[in-house]
Amino acid sequence: MNYWLVKSEPNKFSWDFFVSKGGDMWDGVRNYAARLNLIAMKKGDLVLFYHSNVGLEVVGIAKVAKEHYPDPTAEDPRWVVVDLEPVEKLPKTVTLKTIKSDPILQNMALVKLSRLSVVPVKVEEFDRILALANEN
Repeated sequence: MNYWLVKSEPNKFSWDFFVSKGGDMWDGVRNYAARLNLIAMKKGDLVLFYHSNVGLEVVGIAKVAKEHYPDPTAEDPRWVVVDLEPVEKLPKTVTLKTIKSDPILQNMALVKLSRLSVVPVKVEEFDRILALANEN
């Protein structure tokens, strides 16, 4: 299993809206590196859902429900989407500030490749995010 992180602006597509829909296709990606990450996603992979621009925090876990296929919102068939479905809301959000200050997380792709909307997450990073989200 692989782990990923996707970014969404909560004022446009929030975790709560995603959950209310029961999941959705992850469309609109127009960056080549992010596209390659979508192509690499496999059904069942777990995905951290990150609120960008407003909040700057990991808020939930989703999973890949359907592997990549052409993005119906794009004219060019090389752009792709995956279908994601919600798994669970984190008990406590994990902020970008916390991520940057944590020795295990400070080299995450989220930090180092901050402009990408879809990035891989190492298993130890995924586990650390969950541990932080479950701290009292």
